[in-house]
Amino acid sequence: PEALQCSPTPQPHVPSGLEPDTARAHASGPSTRWETIMDSSGNSVHHEPWNKGKIVGQKAPFKLKDIWALRVRLQMEGRVRELALFNLGIDSKLRGCDLVALKVRDVCHGDQMATRAIVMQHKTQRPVQFEITAATREALQAWIKQAALKSEDFLFPSRLHESPHLGTRQYARILGHWVDELGLDRADYGTHSMRRTKATLIYRRTKNLRAVQLLLGHSKLESTVRYLGIEVDDALEISEQTEI
Repeated sequence: PEALQCSPTPQPHVPSGLEPDTARAHASGPSTRWETIMDSSGNSVHHEPWNKGKIVGQKAPFKLKDIWALRVRLQMEGRVRELALFNLGIDSKLRGCDLVALKVRDVCHGDQMATRAIVMQHKTQRPVQFEITAATREALQAWIKQAALKSEDFLFPSRLHESPHLGTRQYARILGHWVDELGLDRADYGTHSMRRTKATLIYRRTKNLRAVQLLLGHSKLESTVRYLGIEVDDALEISEQTEI
């Protein structure tokens, strides 16, 4: 019998002039990172993108009227924990992961509430300082007393047994309820709204980017510019106010 003739397996086209490693990668086809993941039974496991159907991007800072409206509501309803969390979130300008991980000793020295605090940022491992205003000190003192917290305790303990302190997702859910109570759109606000609120107000009043950079703990001024969303209109407004 005649030998079976098999047509040669078509090889992928590799453009000339590529480095050896690049050529091999090109010939091997798409990276496995983007290939379909197969489970043990041979069925495809489809992973939905985390942001599918969600509006992502910079979150809006809260306006002064919203801040005071929520403060009054929380005070009137005796929501001591939430008032302390809200006020400290605005004052500290910390990322959510740093805010929820604060301990009593970070803001309280003995029986005295601190007027300033310094913490190490989890993301950058750089220290950042923040002020604690009188209203925030009062709210924190009331919360620490009500919860009978000690110096080594987390400032906002979690109500879930498996977590020692309030988690970022729990914090985000609490903030979502605040947004609902203010009649705002959840798609426009997030935990970074808390971080951006006071920083944005300071910039609008002073136009001092360097000061805002220090308060946010950014290593580069460009990061502060992007974070505040400064555009050409802002620059022109500053220029118009400068007469020669």
